[in-house]
Amino acid sequence: MTSNLYIGLMSGTSMDGVDAVLVDFSDNNIKLLASHTEALPSHLLSGLQRLCQSGNDEVNRVGTLDRSVGKLFAQAVNNLIDKAGVDKSQVRAIGSHGQTVRHMPNLEMGFTLQIGDPNTIAALTGIDVIADFRRKDIALGGQGAPLVPAFHQQLFAQAGSKRMILNIGGISNVTYLPGDASAVIGFDNGPGNTLMDAWIKQVKGEPYDKAGAWAATGCSDKDLLKQMLSHSYFSLSAPKSTGRELFNQAWMEQQTADFGYLKEVDIQSTLLDVTCHAIANDCLTLTDSAQMYVCGGGAFNDELLKRLRHLLPHYNIETSSALGINPQWVEGIAFAWLAMRYQKGLPGNLPAVTGASREAILGGLFPAA
Repeated sequence: MTSNLYIGLMSGTSMDGVDAVLVDFSDNNIKLLASHTEALPSHLLSGLQRLCQSGNDEVNRVGTLDRSVGKLFAQAVNNLIDKAGVDKSQVRAIGSHGQTVRHMPNLEMGFTLQIGDPNTIAALTGIDVIADFRRKDIALGGQGAPLVPAFHQQLFAQAGSKRMILNIGGISNVTYLPGDASAVIGFDNGPGNTLMDAWIKQVKGEPYDKAGAWAATGCSDKDLLKQMLSHSYFSLSAPKSTGRELFNQAWMEQQTADFGYLKEVDIQSTLLDVTCHAIANDCLTLTDSAQMYVCGGGAFNDELLKRLRHLLPHYNIETSSALGINPQWVEGIAFAWLAMRYQKGLPGNLPAVTGASREAILGGLFPAA
């Protein structure tokens, strides 16, 4: 009997760790069997953060970091396998998203770059790897992102029910499942946790604002909020995608330069409101009411969810736990699913979401043998 076990690996723009999941796709079902998070060593994190901005000696740095991230991803897989207690021979393939260090789809010659050498992962785990999921979509004129709406459609769509799947990592993206024959809509809203994380790290030395507790004690500044939301990205129509190339610490510092009189906690509160208002504005252009399910790290930010409920009074907002999937693992499962789609010769993108000229099988195979 052919195994239907796949591993998904995801490290997002927040760079807060590598999520690894073991998933069983037997009988057209999706069952999470085991999960593991591998922390990023501080030296690797700082190297990746530097690489996300232009600098000297980039080719050498991307080459060495590509191998280092590949080794870390392999370590995540091996620790997951140990935790799950399964034999490696049972796993059909690893679907590896990689670590995005550039996402520039709107250039004349658009491109996206994820590192984490899949050959290294295959060599150190003994399992076939499927990786490089985004570049085929870009070659077909798409954004290469977001890719998870196709997975959201299969996992979460329900006839007769309008559902909004909101993923909040470093960047926030939304998938609208209208519950009828209408096309699925999905795109990046803008910053998720990335600006809030950057600010609290800068002023308090903490990696993130747990549950939004610090932001909850602040008072947002309406002028700063208005200025930040006036950025042209927020008024772009879909398909659209973004990343650290735009919404980063340098942009945040530029935006806050004339607001030095504000309390630090009030800036944190305003940055949270930027994320919430961008999400709410986009959602309301799609539908006045829906069931919203939140996943990603933002699902654990209680203050963020509170403010979204205030801005979207006719939405019923819960985390993806209400649908039986822990918010932390949704994206990892999505890349296990994309690996499974590749092996079955099935398309992984939604052209209506990414803007690609057609559906396509995404990724490339890197055999362990």
